Amino acid sequence: MTTEPTRPSRPAPPVRRAVFVDGVRTPFGRARKDGLYASTRADDLAVRTVRELLRRHPQLPPERIDDVAIAATTQTGDQGLTLGRTVGVLAGLPRSVPGFAIDRMCAGAMTAVTTAAASIGVGAQDVLLAGGVEHMGHHPMGFDAEPNPRFVSERLVAPDALNMGVTAENLHDRYPALTRERADAYGVASQDKYAAALAAGKISPDLVPVALRDPERGWGLATADEPPRPGTTREAILALPTPFRPGGRVTAGTAAPLTDGAAACLLAAEDTAADLGLPVRMRLVSFAYAGVEPEVMGLGPVPATHKALERAGLGIEDIGLFEINEAFAVQVLAFLDAFGLPDDDPRVNPYGGAIAVGHPLASSGVRLMTQLARQFAEHPEVRYGLTTMCVGLGQGGTVIWENPHHEDYRPTTTEGSAR
Repeated sequence: MTTEPTRPSRPAPPVRRAVFVDGVRTPFGRARKDGLYASTRADDLAVRTVRELLRRHPQLPPERIDDVAIAATTQTGDQGLTLGRTVGVLAGLPRSVPGFAIDRMCAGAMTAVTTAAASIGVGAQDVLLAGGVEHMGHHPMGFDAEPNPRFVSERLVAPDALNMGVTAENLHDRYPALTRERADAYGVASQDKYAAALAAGKISPDLVPVALRDPERGWGLATADEPPRPGTTREAILALPTPFRPGGRVTAGTAAPLTDGAAACLLAAEDTAADLGLPVRMRLVSFAYAGVEPEVMGLGPVPATHKALERAGLGIEDIGLFEINEAFAVQVLAFLDAFGLPDDDPRVNPYGGAIAVGHPLASSGVRLMTQLARQFAEHPEVRYGLTTMCVGLGQGGTVIWENPHHEDYRPTTTEGSAR
């Protein structure tokens, strides 16, 4: 009889803190045949964001990048072939830098970030690129999907649960306080806030110009978002049709438009960022994902936020800034009601949201983070903020961040203790 040799026990390594160094995005375009990116490849949009991050941070040796995580909801055609790896190669990263692809539908880029942060946390990696891309003009959501018939035949989900617009109508049905009047007012406010932020110079610094080549229109340069409709009024929204249900409450004025675009960010262990001279714009505190009934997928951010707050040891009263993805106005209103926040809370989406700027599915999570980072710099009195979004098929995701400009912020050393 033999016995295994006794191995000396080793203490678990400390959790390392992940920080958000920087984030950028392309201007967002309308997903249609004459849209901004109708003749531009999806992977080239993602490449542009990666190159811009490298250009902005020349102190980062490209060979120090440990991995590239790029998300897409539809991973085929110009959004296929393991995006993280192909985008890295196309962006000119050393061949030694690996990459992978992620899909959590709308929360793709968010999941890329939290997956990267988890790798940093256990000490497996030091510096990563994370982001997402969605060319909904080339790949309409669910266009080539083949849902298993058992979803409906075995009554696992309602027949209309795979239609995101219908799930928004279901929220109106379930909660009478979520009226169309409130949704219309919120949709107009999103447009107004975006227009004000753009005029104040708060949007353009995070955009990377994209060269365009159209066979009919020739060469061009995308420098601004295409979807916003400044000057939108409640009267104009009231006249819009309700495409998801006759006599419904969801319109194009209270839903994010179909959009093309990409976003990416640079993440690092906090001690590595200090060693390389990289800035820290936010520090990740906690994150959580949660599932809800697919029929009311817009509720997903509520349980996800409860979980993230609990893991961080915080309450909703500790959050000073909220970036909530506006897939639909009613979905944001459901979140606000769940946490007792007013519809016009100035801490919520101060730059407007996806109803105005668009929602290129898997890329939107990093847009939220990049905007929150800029707002942190404007508001050093705010210590914590969060980014949250609903996800198709009944999910939600939330990430809580700490503001490095706050007086109580303490950088961490390699051992994970506060200085």
